[in-house]
Amino acid sequence: MISSGNRRWWALGALALSVLVVGLDLTVLNLALPTLAADLHASTGDLQWFVDAYSLVLAAALLPAGLLGDRFGRKKLLTGALVVFGAASLACAYSRSAGELIAARTVLGLAAAVILPLSLAVIPVLFTAAERPRAIAAVGGATFIGFPIGPILGGWLLDHFWWGSVFLINVPVVVIALIAVTMLMPESRSERRPRLDVPGVLLSSGGLAVLTYGVIKAGENGWSDATAVATMAAGAAALASFVFWERRVTSRVDGHPLIDLTLFRSASFTWGTALSTMVSFALFGILFGVPQYFRDVRGLDSLSSGLRLLPLIGGLAVGLAIGQRLQIPAKAPDGGPAGKPLVNAKVLVAVGFTVMAAALAVGAGTTISSGTGFGAAWFAVTGLGLGIAMPTALNAALGALTPERSGSGSALITALRQVGATIGVAVLGTVLDSVYRSGLKVTGLPAAAAAAARSSVAGGVAVAHAARSAPLLHAVGVSYVHGMDIMLWVCGGIALASALLGLAFLPRWAAAPAAVAAQTGADGRPAGQAQADDGAAAEFRAQARAE
Repeated sequence: MISSGNRRWWALGALALSVLVVGLDLTVLNLALPTLAADLHASTGDLQWFVDAYSLVLAAALLPAGLLGDRFGRKKLLTGALVVFGAASLACAYSRSAGELIAARTVLGLAAAVILPLSLAVIPVLFTAAERPRAIAAVGGATFIGFPIGPILGGWLLDHFWWGSVFLINVPVVVIALIAVTMLMPESRSERRPRLDVPGVLLSSGGLAVLTYGVIKAGENGWSDATAVATMAAGAAALASFVFWERRVTSRVDGHPLIDLTLFRSASFTWGTALSTMVSFALFGILFGVPQYFRDVRGLDSLSSGLRLLPLIGGLAVGLAIGQRLQIPAKAPDGGPAGKPLVNAKVLVAVGFTVMAAALAVGAGTTISSGTGFGAAWFAVTGLGLGIAMPTALNAALGALTPERSGSGSALITALRQVGATIGVAVLGTVLDSVYRSGLKVTGLPAAAAAAARSSVAGGVAVAHAARSAPLLHAVGVSYVHGMDIMLWVCGGIALASALLGLAFLPRWAAAPAAVAAQTGADGRPAGQAQADDGAAAEFRAQARAE
């Protein structure tokens, strides 16, 4: 029997399971692409759309999903999204053509766009400021842990079962999460039931989708590609129009904007969101480049390559435990209200990012002959820094949200992080590929073979094996490792810049939503209304404990 005091924490476990399957699905498919090309007779364009359809719909639907959760109920939308995610996973697993799989992946991305922000949105409503760091560590940790687990689990499944199994693993996890959310999580929604901002939805969804597509194309074809540049410019223009429209709607007395732009008056929200986005930028670059090093340079199979990522998970778990413990407010000796956290957010974020930067600098010393122990060490320390910095930055951002707009606010945070991750893969992938191509000497090879060798490290390894050329194989490995090292230096620079920005701009203590509203007039409400919102949140938490 679950006690009323523990019910919210069991519900949190269900939320963590929900975001875990989304994290898994972002990375698990990559290993199956060669098999899908053969079994579904998929072209190179089809393979790109298997990945891009999910990412584009996810980016486009995030902001509307948050507002719909505020309006109709976060539990209601989350349970519906889990059902759709499970059904779409089944459709992916049993697709019989490339078109069917692309359609199923599109629906999967739509469901994920609801799951990700709403899993964060209930945290400011269900948990007090003292409990929030632990809740964020659980949900945020599940999100990040899903990324490296995807290749590990996917590699094992592909070695033992058919490609559809990488989608079927979602189904039992979704069923467990669905039962737990239905039974344990109370319903929550905005008291004022905001109207749907149709122009805002169209501009934001179109802008995010088009910008994301342009960045993906730039990563594939180069940043000078005319189509990529034009698409990114169109996406940026749509998002600029969206901001203009939202400012106009916010200024109206009866306005119901899709996002609350006045949140950016809060330094906690602005810099917490910016720093958590920079984490995504750097982390996805690592997860893009390092697995190829293990698989193509070291010659390991998919499962063995995935297992090499486990130290990152171990370090992340330790960092999450340390970070959330240091954010718990100290108890007053007389049993009165809790005071401030043991370590302020500014210091904790700076320390986490600095540790991450140092580990990445060490990783940038990787050579073609580096041992597994060396990689495990810097991976683990990278995870440690990530685990300390990430929940602290997220806590600062979420702490500025009122219960009224926690859905749309969380969706805004998630959308920016998703775009940051996409840009991170494209930019850091371009850095890696440019260094690899410029360093690889293919003199003496036929033109077609030379082009294949320079196209990617996998192509270079294939050409070297076909030519039975050990010198070429060695040159491919050296060139790729050099490119990966430069990429890791860039990632380390991003982490160090994040540490400095956190020290300079992140407030020491996250302001409560009422304080933010009183100082800035957030969403146009008087301070008394903001305090009423906080009172409503406290009443909701008491009701959740009693149910």
